[in-house]
Amino acid sequence: MFVSSSTCDLPPYRRMSNTANAKALASSDSNFNQVTISILGAPSVGKTSIIQQFVNPHTFTDVYQQTTMHQCYYPAVIINDHLYELQVMDYPTISQFPVDSLYEWTHYRGYRLRTATAYILVYDVTSEQSFQYIHALRDQIFSSRNMHDVPVFVVGNKHDLHDERGMSRREVITIIKKQWKCSGYIECSAKHNWHIIMLFKEIMRSIDDHEHTYKQTGTRMQNVLGRNKCVIL
Repeated sequence: MFVSSSTCDLPPYRRMSNTANAKALASSDSNFNQVTISILGAPSVGKTSIIQQFVNPHTFTDVYQQTTMHQCYYPAVIINDHLYELQVMDYPTISQFPVDSLYEWTHYRGYRLRTATAYILVYDVTSEQSFQYIHALRDQIFSSRNMHDVPVFVVGNKHDLHDERGMSRREVITIIKKQWKCSGYIECSAKHNWHIIMLFKEIMRSIDDHEHTYKQTGTRMQNVLGRNKCVIL
């Protein structure tokens, strides 16, 4: 069963509320793809809340529960008439990004950190320390694996507390645009379910563009400049 476009308010992007239905459709859909999205950030920045608001909207709770083990969520989406089954990975806070496959196998078995299709780096807009955490993590990711055509989105959560910012929005955007090779920056509020759908829409649009546009050699060169732009929302 499809969630109506009026609920998502972002056609042509649709979520499927029943993964079994998505798999049934996928069996007859040649455009079916599985993608893994890894969501990383410091403790208490709202990673799990962002995922839950996307998978099961309006379930936010103010009670903080620390993530103690990695979990995988399996929503399915259709964008531009292409069906995707997502593996959205939620992790406990990691001390560092695994430098190689052996390190990942030893310390983060099953995390799929080094093979993710895309990354979401989440920080709390009221905490400069949480931004510095993803700054270090971003550097580790880019130095540890081939990031060619791997979307990375930076997310400032808790926009509802923007009056208590640790860093100005302009300062953050300047760092991301000038120093980081990231696909986009977006601020959201998991508490109010604000910009959550937009976040995943932009990620899936970036993935879909690569899968169905950039891989076509006839259009690859004409799109290379657009691909390297950092989307600010």
